[in-house]
Amino acid sequence: MPRPLAQPPRLGEPGAVTTRLEVWGLSLGYTLLAVPVLALSCLMATALSVAVVGVGLALLLLLVPLNQALAGVHRKLSGRMLGREIETPYLPVDEAGSWWGTLGAWSRDPARWRDFAWTFCTITAGWTLSWIALGLGLAIGWYALYPLLHALVPDGVLDVEYGVFTVDTQAEAFLEWALLLVVVPLWWFGTPLLMRWRAQLDRALLAPSRSTLEQRVAKVTESRAETIDRSASEIRRTERDLHDGAQARLVSLGMSLGLAEQMLRDDPERAMALITEARATATTALGDLRSVVRGIHPPVLADRGLGGAVQALALDLAVPVAVLVDLPGRPRPGRVGGVLRGRRVPGQRGQARRGDPATVELTHEDGALRIMVGDDGIGGADAPLGSGLAGTERRLAAFDGTMVVRSPVGGPTTIVMEVPCALSSPRTTPSSGTA
Repeated sequence: MPRPLAQPPRLGEPGAVTTRLEVWGLSLGYTLLAVPVLALSCLMATALSVAVVGVGLALLLLLVPLNQALAGVHRKLSGRMLGREIETPYLPVDEAGSWWGTLGAWSRDPARWRDFAWTFCTITAGWTLSWIALGLGLAIGWYALYPLLHALVPDGVLDVEYGVFTVDTQAEAFLEWALLLVVVPLWWFGTPLLMRWRAQLDRALLAPSRSTLEQRVAKVTESRAETIDRSASEIRRTERDLHDGAQARLVSLGMSLGLAEQMLRDDPERAMALITEARATATTALGDLRSVVRGIHPPVLADRGLGGAVQALALDLAVPVAVLVDLPGRPRPGRVGGVLRGRRVPGQRGQARRGDPATVELTHEDGALRIMVGDDGIGGADAPLGSGLAGTERRLAAFDGTMVVRSPVGGPTTIVMEVPCALSSPRTTPSSGTA
């Protein structure tokens, strides 16, 4: 991120004035945003108080996302002030679930309650800090323009009583400029300080808590340890495949060529037969090597990207799969391994009742790769019970990804996977298709 606005350049350095003007503009934005936050806090307090009668629960379905959106705006503004991104702390929610399940997930999320507390803090302490910073800038304009305003309005309207003397003439109106000697330094040094306090208040309430970060670190550490173990297992599997497959065939190839060399003068026909056999062995060994290479990194993934790779894999499934791809670029190769395993779900949970194809949708939203897999099969998919979904979930967790499974008994099954991921080059694969 660019230089923090809370640490503006000093007087005489490039950007000293423009940075402070931007900080003052943010104070105006904070002050205006306090109006919808105030209205929202009143509505949420009312909704919680009448939640037992059901009407409040319906209101919360609307108000909680609005509160999240306002909190997200403040995260961006405060992140700009502090020069560091404030992460979103919310726990994943099954978007395809029932409204009752959604409310239950929100109630178990500490970040949602902290958002609720933030609304009251931002319209009290936060609004006070923002208004003081805004007022300092407005005071500069007021005192600078006071002589002109005094000349334009009727006599006596802008007279100021200071106790010792009264400013009531046009000549005395210019004495107001003396107050600029006090207000300008206060604005110059005080506005960045006040707005830094304001941004730190938002970060304290809207950023992930220490316990949340510790849980995330522990989860990432565990998942990456599993990934390292899995990588070691893959290496051992590759070594075993090479030893039992290609290496054994290459040894046989060497022996056949050695015998052919010995028989070439005495028994040319036998030597030619051995050479033919060696050629077939070489072809088979080459096929084994290609299979090992495909297991390490499928060529279609490098050639056609994630969308093309998923479409190619869908062709190998026993059930029809509709693949919809809407990716404006390519994700990082290291983050798509866990995603590709999700394509097995339609094949394992198939048994479609209506004959509709399974669906795989790939999109990119808010800096995250989003994959939605669904079918109309028998349902009953459950990652914790040791199904193939557990491995996919572990792979996603290694990259701070999430997976939400909704698969009631009797179907249908919907799985949503998200992985934080930036896209690189423009899309080269088809935007959609049915495999």
